[in-house]
Amino acid sequence: MSVARIIELDRKTTQSGKAKNGRWMLEFERQEALKPDPLTGWNGSGDTNTQVRLYFGSKEEAVAYADRKGLAYHLVVAPPVRLKIQAYADNFR
Repeated sequence: MSVARIIELDRKTTQSGKAKNGRWMLEFERQEALKPDPLTGWNGSGDTNTQVRLYFGSKEEAVAYADRKGLAYHLVVAPPVRLKIQAYADNFR
């Protein structure tokens, strides 16, 4: 049975606006362990579900999708954003 992780996408540090705030992503957790390829030495597995990422506009949409597909899931909520408001002149004190 596939296990999904529903993650709230947080705002990047270089992003000042709130245009894409509140988006959620569903991704699958790894079901097979990584093992080195004998020829190249790169790590890999036969589990291709980890390559799938689905984006949703709200948490409810993501949870409804997981319920509809019969996926076990857990929610990962982004930490709250704290703004440090200061004047430019404060840099020179």
